[in-house]
Amino acid sequence: MTDIAAIARALRDAAETKTPIPPVRDALGNDLALARKVQEANRDHWRAAGRRVAGRKIAVSSPQAQTARGATAPAWGWLYADMLLADGAAVPADAVLHPKLEGEVAMVLGRDLTMPQPTMADALAAVDWCMPAIEIAGSRIANGAAKIADLVADNANSGLVVLGSPARRPDGLDLRRLGMSLAKNGSHIASGSGAAVAGHPFAALAWLAGDCVALGQPLRAGELIMTGTFFPMQPAVAGDAFELEAPEFGRCEVRFTG
Repeated sequence: MTDIAAIARALRDAAETKTPIPPVRDALGNDLALARKVQEANRDHWRAAGRRVAGRKIAVSSPQAQTARGATAPAWGWLYADMLLADGAAVPADAVLHPKLEGEVAMVLGRDLTMPQPTMADALAAVDWCMPAIEIAGSRIANGAAKIADLVADNANSGLVVLGSPARRPDGLDLRRLGMSLAKNGSHIASGSGAAVAGHPFAALAWLAGDCVALGQPLRAGELIMTGTFFPMQPAVAGDAFELEAPEFGRCEVRFTG
């Protein structure tokens, strides 16, 4: 019998001691339903410890990322209030294991999404605000060896989120064609468009909403949703400074300290 509590505890210990662990997928039999139970066990543990759920995050939203992880669909995890940072934040380089940066559109929901099989129109109607954001993804799995069951168990590679500005209403935004570029220490290193995010960031949100309804955990008004990265993840080390720019949309900055 799979020891869900022991796997959940091992992932928590890895985060707390900053010591990655081997993949957990074999212990889970590569079963995504069991991996979700591990994620939920840690969610329940952290809630009991006083952490507040602030939203959800989508991972592996592009076909390329899914192929690399052995997945056939995106995955998602929980965001907690203590993960959310302001634009220009200084982050200790060891705050997240194996930190890698993603450029995303963060969305704040103004209404619940509780219908089965929500459409992009339902998703658009539910969003009050959009803003640029940098996700600092992390992995408690050693040597970059995580596959999809590891990722789901590990709360979808959650780490930290830096929220940029300004916040904009979604009407009038062409998020599919929106471009984002990332600079490190003043030099361009990555760029992409919203089409990389499940074809459209609102398509990603609609997928997430439907999956959450199917699991009996629908998205609620006030939640922050990280919809997925515009470009491949970029590693960070102490001393790095990053700037995300999306013309006519907004900017976001973060730096890493020793």
